[in-house]
Amino acid sequence: MSNVKSKKKIAIIISCVCAGLAVFIVVWLMICGYLWTWGPFSDMANLRFKNLQGNGEQYSVENVEELDESPLNGMNICYLGSSVTYGASSLQTSFVEYIAKRNNTTYVKEAVSGTTLVDEGINSYISRMQSLDKDAHFDVFVCQLSTNDATQNKALGEVSADGTTEFDTHTVCGAIEYIITYVTQTWNCPVVFYTNSYYQSEPYAAMVDALKEIQQKYGIGVIDLYTDEEFNDISDEQRSLYMADDIHPTKAGYLEWWTPKMEEYLYDFIGQNI
Repeated sequence: MSNVKSKKKIAIIISCVCAGLAVFIVVWLMICGYLWTWGPFSDMANLRFKNLQGNGEQYSVENVEELDESPLNGMNICYLGSSVTYGASSLQTSFVEYIAKRNNTTYVKEAVSGTTLVDEGINSYISRMQSLDKDAHFDVFVCQLSTNDATQNKALGEVSADGTTEFDTHTVCGAIEYIITYVTQTWNCPVVFYTNSYYQSEPYAAMVDALKEIQQKYGIGVIDLYTDEEFNDISDEQRSLYMADDIHPTKAGYLEWWTPKMEEYLYDFIGQNI
């Protein structure tokens, strides 16, 4: 009889420990979502971001007017990226929605926060790109130079020699070259990469340099917000309005700062390539 009671007590203790561990994991994931926009509860960060001045109602897509004329009018654009493309600090609104509204474009927005160019898992840029409809028509493919690869210290690698057809996708350079090649072969449309605005990061600076080398090899477009001194020369007051942190823009940052620069580049690039 005592053995039965002991086993019951042990079972109860184990059940309590498991339940406590489950609660801890859920609470921890909620904290990660709220503070760092990471994990299954990433949208909880909206509770913080909705009160930022730069995410005010006046910057909502609904209040943006369509341009009378646009070289992008009627185009279907595919965007591949992570949190900056997603709009993680701006209530899921990014330059994607502003460009679409202003220029009367349709779009596919394949963006997942925390993901990398380097192909490591089902949420990598490459894995998600490969899941896109191969029969879709894209007029241009816009890809983010992910800050996550720099933050997570992913291997940079090297630009491949001419004629190379297999790439080391476990490096940043190899992943970028693979994406360019895959897009060209699958959708036969121009490819444009864009960088973040400037923030202090030696690994990311090295990624930008490598991207420019890749640009020379493949003739892709590069919207370089990172090294553009004039673009980055904004006041502290503007930066406070435009950025939620060093990496992620607010709605105001996308609408008033990033979108006009990206549109300007796309107008010129598409005019030369389509």
